[in-house]
Amino acid sequence: MSVKEEIDTETNAPSAEKTLLLLKPRGFCAGVVRAIDIVRIALEAFGPPIYVRKEIVHNRFVVEELQGKGAIFVDNVEEVPNGERVIYSAHGVSPEVREASERRKLRVIDATCPLVTKVHVEAVKFAKEGYSLILIGHRDHDEVIGTLGEAPIVTQVVGSPEQVKNLVVPDPNRVAYLTQTTLSLDETRDIIAALKNRFPNITGPAAQDICYATENRQVAVKEVASDADLLLVVGSDNSSNSNRLVEVARNLGTSSHLIDSFRNIQPEWLEGVKTIALTAGASAPECLVQEVVEFLGGKGFGNVQELEVMPENVRFGLPPEIVQAIAIAPAAATTN
Repeated sequence: MSVKEEIDTETNAPSAEKTLLLLKPRGFCAGVVRAIDIVRIALEAFGPPIYVRKEIVHNRFVVEELQGKGAIFVDNVEEVPNGERVIYSAHGVSPEVREASERRKLRVIDATCPLVTKVHVEAVKFAKEGYSLILIGHRDHDEVIGTLGEAPIVTQVVGSPEQVKNLVVPDPNRVAYLTQTTLSLDETRDIIAALKNRFPNITGPAAQDICYATENRQVAVKEVASDADLLLVVGSDNSSNSNRLVEVARNLGTSSHLIDSFRNIQPEWLEGVKTIALTAGASAPECLVQEVVEFLGGKGFGNVQELEVMPENVRFGLPPEIVQAIAIAPAAATTN
């Protein structure tokens, strides 16, 4: 059933027009666009099946769409038949996974976000220089698991200021920290402050690890939180950056909910609400946002105002295997 059809089934017609603040930037970041493009181009160039280790990005709609085109998502490379193509997700993998792929002679296409790769490189660098490494993040997140695998012997994961108290390191003067790219800016700031208090000589990355898109979407939420009665975030529940947007709003006293689509919106959320702010996590497609806009329009939120807090013009290049596939495609089409 379409958005319009579901609205038309409602018996209570909306009254006075209410406001919907559509935040920008929202939705796909450059790393997500790159990862999805890699899978789509691989399917077109090489044909299905194309295996993908883990969810290419943390969004159900995207994963299901790519499954429909022939992508096969697996939890481990051991599930991929020997010699087949496998794509690593945007969240990155550990050296152990890369070694397992080599043993199985898999043809690897790496869709790791370049900003995640940056953190991996930093982890290797600090470990080689003899530092104890503190990785700020969520222990069970795919990105943290991959980064932790670069230097597991010297790395400890912390997810809150309280956990900093329990850290034990060989040399308190030789400690470095890194962060997951999709964390809350405020929460990460508090953890770093606790680390600096515990280890005054601690060092960190030259530039922050939290990605530009995560930061920009959180800044946009902060800009409008006081003007909205409700914030809705389009994103899947396993999306770290999407969950952080909900937390940012709630920490500012604004009611907020994470939704996969307009179908998750509960009627009671809208009671007494005159202004809704709408955004989307970095792995949520714009089509889902527009469905929410249409649905809320049918509920009386017809005064749609798009608010651009800051522009985003970041683009990442594709891996060589995909660039070569694109280059070969026109020649192949010509000979057919």
